[in-house]
Parts: sequence; structure tokens; C-alpha cells
Amino acid sequence: MKIRIAVSIGAMALAGLWVAGTAWGQAGTHLGHVKDSWNDTPGKVGLVTILEDEAKTAAAHAGFANPCNLGAMKTHTPHVRQAIDASTESGGPGKGYGVAKAAMGVAAHMDFARKSGDASDSLKLHSEHIISAANNIVAWSAEIITLSGKVQDAMDKSGAAGAMKDIQARTQWIINGNDANGDGKISWQKGEGGLAQLKQHLGFIQQ
Repeated sequence: MKIRIAVSIGAMALAGLWVAGTAWGQAGTHLGHVKDSWNDTPGKVGLVTILEDEAKTAAAHAGFANPCNLGAMKTHTPHVRQAIDASTESGGPGKGYGVAKAAMGVAAHMDFARKSGDASDSLKLHSEHIISAANNIVAWSAEIITLSGKVQDAMDKSGAAGAMKDIQARTQWIINGNDANGDGKISWQKGEGGLAQLKQHLGFIQQ
């Protein structure tokens, strides 16, 4: 199964450029969309805020899905799916935006910010790290959607348990990152950085 994200990056770009030119400048405007407010999120919160909210919901419901209980897995897997990608489920405990869409938005706006003529050297450096972590989250989200299909199609708990454990792991990776190379550290790099590393590098940016 493939993630279906109902978002136009081109439309996001146009909206961001329309706001740009305020006292913040272009780079600051796009950074503000990530940190403070974006026009299509619930309550117009920043993209990182909705990303964190939806990620926590996905992780919570993945935790509710006991791999020893087929009924629990079947009940909570759609809730995880909806928080990860709201376009895959008509309703659920998430806010209707989705982890994947939010992470794609973060990557897009950080790319706009670093390419702005007034971007600081600090922003240019750390935007690369933020974009890498956001892309990891998008990739893990896609894996969760695929794994959720295996849970939903399973006829018994033994057929669902392995996929459910993988979903649980990936929801934690989204929030905390993943020590993919086993060196005892989690960096922002491909396959490792998650929301924690993304937020860390947002905090490092000096305008």
C-alpha cells in the first residue's frame, strides 16, 4: 500500500511566498511555518507541533495493540494508520493531518528557507539536518502503512504479531530516532534522525 498525501508542495510554496516579504524575511517566514504556524494545520499550529501531536497518538495506539491479542491489533492498527496518514482512514483519534504530511511539510519549508536569499549560514547548515530527519519520518511512515496492511490481513495473532512489533518500533523511531548503525548514538542522518533530532537542530538555528 502507498501513502496518499493530499498536499501540493507547489501550493505550499506559493502560499509561503505570498506571506514572505514581511519583517521576518523569506527565510524567517518559512522557518516560522515549521516552528510557529502554518495555514492548513488544525488550529494553524506549526508543522512541528502537529507532527509531534500526531506522532504521539500513533505511538500510543501502537502500544495499545498487544501483539498477543489479535482483536487489539485489529482495533488499534487503523488508529495508528489514521494518525500516520489521515487519508488512509475516514476517522480515528488523530487530528486529521497525519505524521507523514506534517513531515513532508517540514522538509519542504526548510528547503524553501535555506534557499531564500536572506538565509543565515546557521539555517543553511541545520536545515540539511532537519530535512534528513523529516525524510526519515516520511520513510518510516510509509513502512508503517505497509505493515498495517499485513496486520489487517492476518487471520491469526501469529500472522499479525511480527508486523505489529515492527509498527511499534517505527512509531518510537519517529519520536526518538533510531540507532541504525549500533554505535550508541542517534544522529540526524539517513535512517537515524527522528523528531527529537529534528527539534534539536531547529533549536541550533541562529538567524
